[in-house]
Amino acid sequence: MLGDEHEVARSADQVRSDVDSWPTGRLLSVAARVVEGRFDRFLTERDLSHAGLIALHHLAAGPLAQRQLAHLCRVTDQTMSRTIERLARTGHVERTPDDRDRRRTLVAITPAGTGALAEARLEERKSEQLLGAVEDYDHFRRQLINLIAVAADQDSPDGAR
Repeated sequence: MLGDEHEVARSADQVRSDVDSWPTGRLLSVAARVVEGRFDRFLTERDLSHAGLIALHHLAAGPLAQRQLAHLCRVTDQTMSRTIERLARTGHVERTPDDRDRRRTLVAITPAGTGALAEARLEERKSEQLLGAVEDYDHFRRQLINLIAVAADQDSPDGAR
């Protein structure tokens, strides 16, 4: 076992020396793919997708019409329809007619969906902690949020300078 640990340590050192010269954008991109890959495997094992997880997150507060859910998830109605279909097929949500407007269908999270969401949130937090690789996780997270917000503002028509 000690030999395996030595190989892992040497491999990590090799990775560090290789990526040390990479531009920050590439570092962010690779780090995102590594974290997302781990989380993708977790979701696949539970027959969930990122889109489905985002929908479950919004449905945790209560039933919503499909169009409202699509708006909150920032996707088209057609994309949301496919996401809801998959979530219903896997038992994570249920659809019912809206009592106030029979033309609308409400989507509600099921107990199985609530459980899957709770499990995913725990796993997501573990993945986000990056196995202890980030010294000040909360600071790192705030910096990423700020980076995204500033970039989005600069990319918006009103934010162009």
